[in-house]
This record gives sequence, C-alpha cells and structure tokens, in this order.
Amino acid sequence: MKFIPTLKVAVIPVLTVLSLLSVSNKVLADYLTSQGSGGHYRYELWSTDDNSRYYLKVWSDQASPNSDRYTTTTTFPSTREALIYFDCNYAERSLPECPR
Repeated sequence: MKFIPTLKVAVIPVLTVLSLLSVSNKVLADYLTSQGSGGHYRYELWSTDDNSRYYLKVWSDQASPNSDRYTTTTTFPSTREALIYFDCNYAERSLPECPR
C-alpha cells in the first residue's frame, strides 16, 4: 500500500510540469501585423510572438477572403524586408531593392 502514495508523489508533479509546458506552447502564437494588396495578390503580414521574425500569407486577389488557399513565404527579420519581397515578387513593382 505504500506504493500508491509514492506513486502520487512522483507522478502528480511530473504530470503537472508536462501539462504546464504544453499549455505554455499553445499560448505562444503568431499575430497579424498588417495586410494589403498589390498586383493580382493580397497579403497578410504575420509576426512571431516575440517580434523576431515575419512572414507573409499571400492570396490571389480572386480568392475568397476566407479561403485557405494561400502561400506562406519564408521568414524575414523585418517587416520592411517582407514587404519588399511582396512588392518585388507579387505586386510586380520595380524597386531598387528588387533583384534584377
């Protein structure tokens, strides 16, 4: 019978720590920074929870606003770089920053 109290003392703290770790990972979430459009596309600019990386979700301007059919870009270190990427690759703008 001593096994059950020992089991409770050992298992309950371990389960508590594991559940706290899983909850904290779920709380961390990316968030929408801005949105816009250009060319035949529209975008949402998203940031990681710590504002260290940014990425774009890009839709065709013909797609429904609730459509799940979008492209997610690689991450960028700043909003500026992400938006330049959109302008050069989707909006077809001719900027000095665009690769030739």
